Amino acid sequence: MQIFRCPACAGPVFFENLACSCGQAVHFDPEAQTMVAEGDDCGNRSSIGCNWLAETDGLCRSCAMTETVPDIETGDNLELWSRTEAAKRWCLAGLGRWGWFTASDPGARPVFRMLSEVVAGGEDNVVMGHADGVVTINVTEAEDAVRAERRADLGELYRTMIGHMRHEIAHFLHLRLSENENFLAAFRDLFGDEREDYAAALERHYADPAPGGGTHITSYASAHPHEDWAETTAHILHLVDLLDSAAAAGIGLPDLPLQGYDAYAETDPEPVIQQAVDVAIAINHVNRAVDLPDLYPFVLSDAVRAKLGFVHGALRGQPAP
Repeated sequence: MQIFRCPACAGPVFFENLACSCGQAVHFDPEAQTMVAEGDDCGNRSSIGCNWLAETDGLCRSCAMTETVPDIETGDNLELWSRTEAAKRWCLAGLGRWGWFTASDPGARPVFRMLSEVVAGGEDNVVMGHADGVVTINVTEAEDAVRAERRADLGELYRTMIGHMRHEIAHFLHLRLSENENFLAAFRDLFGDEREDYAAALERHYADPAPGGGTHITSYASAHPHEDWAETTAHILHLVDLLDSAAAAGIGLPDLPLQGYDAYAETDPEPVIQQAVDVAIAINHVNRAVDLPDLYPFVLSDAVRAKLGFVHGALRGQPAP
């Protein structure tokens, strides 16, 4: 993510800021990818801290995609919904730099259902997923302790709200890209046939999970071609954004002059992947000095890098018609 400049004092402004330290209120303009002083507030600015410009019916581009919200009068749902929407805005802003869901993109947008396990009547079961353009997100996992417990129970190396968002949006992107038969043919050559019985594949996976690594970025990616795509897509988005954020913050290595580098503009996936891994390894070393988890605890095989490169090319090839 970029570090922006205040339109009043030119001081640094971060993506989630509602105002600069100089007191100037700011709005994020997703079309221009910049912070502006003028414009209408999103209708959710005061309730969940959304700092995007209003576009449709008083809501911003991101909030307008949310069809269902949790019961904000119950438990901590308002705060958890706020954190979840913040993760969504972060993901959409990155995809916008490749042309997805912008004014020039004529394709469909995903619809989001933000649900909570905590409801007025007690507890509810929420299954995250994507179906026919509708993305369901469990806002309960925006609670750090809940998410950490589930990460440990599932034996995962990484589990975050941005990760959930990128994974589920990836399923929607596959739906859009599949309108192109050439994409589908190339996808099947590399990931397998997504027409394989999905329910049966997941049943086999949960009965006997395959280890991650080798040809798949995670164990879950080995369950079905759809999940391999979603996991791989989430990871290329992680890596591009990691490198872009490092460049914005002026973080680099002797062989990696990142100042002013735009990872989203890079057409070759290899330097993006390698430089992101190199930066992550360096930050992993720093994190260990204060006993924090590794930033990016994954080892990328050649087979996984090939898949990452394929996804990078598909997403940068501009949105499917």
